[in-house]
Amino acid sequence: MSTVLISGASIAGPALAYWLRRHGFDVTVVEKAGTPRGGGYPIDIRGTAVDVVERMGLLPALRAAHVDTRALTFLEPDGSPVASLRPEALAGGGEGRDLEVVRGDLTRLLYDAVRDEVEFLFDDAIVALDEHPGGVDVTFRGGARRTVDIVVGADGLHSGVRALAFGPEETFHRYLGYCFAGFTMRNDAGLSHEGVIWNAPGRGAIRYAVGDGETLHGLLCFARAEPPFHAFRDPAAQRDLVAAVFADDEWEIVAGMVDAMRAADDLYFDVVSQIRLPHWSAGRVVLAGDAAHAPSFLTGQGSSLALVGAYMLAGELAVNPDHRTAFAAYERATRPFAEANQALVTAGDARLVPRTAEALARRNAALRDLTAVPEPGGRPAHTALRLPTFATP
Repeated sequence: MSTVLISGASIAGPALAYWLRRHGFDVTVVEKAGTPRGGGYPIDIRGTAVDVVERMGLLPALRAAHVDTRALTFLEPDGSPVASLRPEALAGGGEGRDLEVVRGDLTRLLYDAVRDEVEFLFDDAIVALDEHPGGVDVTFRGGARRTVDIVVGADGLHSGVRALAFGPEETFHRYLGYCFAGFTMRNDAGLSHEGVIWNAPGRGAIRYAVGDGETLHGLLCFARAEPPFHAFRDPAAQRDLVAAVFADDEWEIVAGMVDAMRAADDLYFDVVSQIRLPHWSAGRVVLAGDAAHAPSFLTGQGSSLALVGAYMLAGELAVNPDHRTAFAAYERATRPFAEANQALVTAGDARLVPRTAEALARRNAALRDLTAVPEPGGRPAHTALRLPTFATP
């Protein structure tokens, strides 16, 4: 039985572990966090990814966890309304099967599906890899060592495994010209099942109510020519940078969001970017999910890509005895799908945060013209990949 070590227990990692176990592999997942991560923003599961979770038997539970956002309201810089729309109007109709769930709900369901069959090592990480003809010698942060046949980096945009096996992130990081700060805040406005999106040129402030509870998800996003490298490991610098960007905005709610951001104990700050690699594997090490092909959160497709890629990688490993052949087949089948999603957003061009007054006016005019929800139709090309059926033991 081949042994596979997966780094990352968010979405791609547990999904891959599920399919590898179905194909008879011995799987271990290592995760730097102390427990499976809960909470987080709502994420989309679209197109082919719905087929994947259906094959996993998770579709009924995910339908029960569906967020059911009923309105997205866009606001002018002074806080006056532009348009209030059903999310389906923005998504283009789709085929009527797409899901929106809180990220933590998907993570929990994936973990529960494999926890009794897969070894999980929480509060640990891979710090060294030494490949040889017989496998890969892995050293963990806690000091333990073991030898495995295959190592998978499913540890996100800032993948540690990718850095060890492929080199520094800067080589593959494609900055798209935006930064964001996410946090939770009190639902003082009484929002329910809705999002409110305010924009000024180059800036956006979003309040998102998953249900009708006391907490909102807040997001402050802004355009910036260069990544703020000085702030990446300095939370105080992150808060100061965000506050400075939004200091002169006229809508009073923005000031309240900045205050909530400063007080939040769950602030997550990062840049909006993609990962572009010439190859997704090196020797016995292969990448999955955002570690291989992050499309950026602006596409809304990162989680769907992770689920589809996990299915494809596990299946190719099952039907190809040689890992090199399996890795090549996985990339050959999946890379065009990933690249089609990466192409949805180009540098400096995000409908969520138009950079100039002219671009914002064009976006808002387009929103006012969206008066009806499109009828469900076929899958958009960027969500449609034909899934092969891989035989299981």
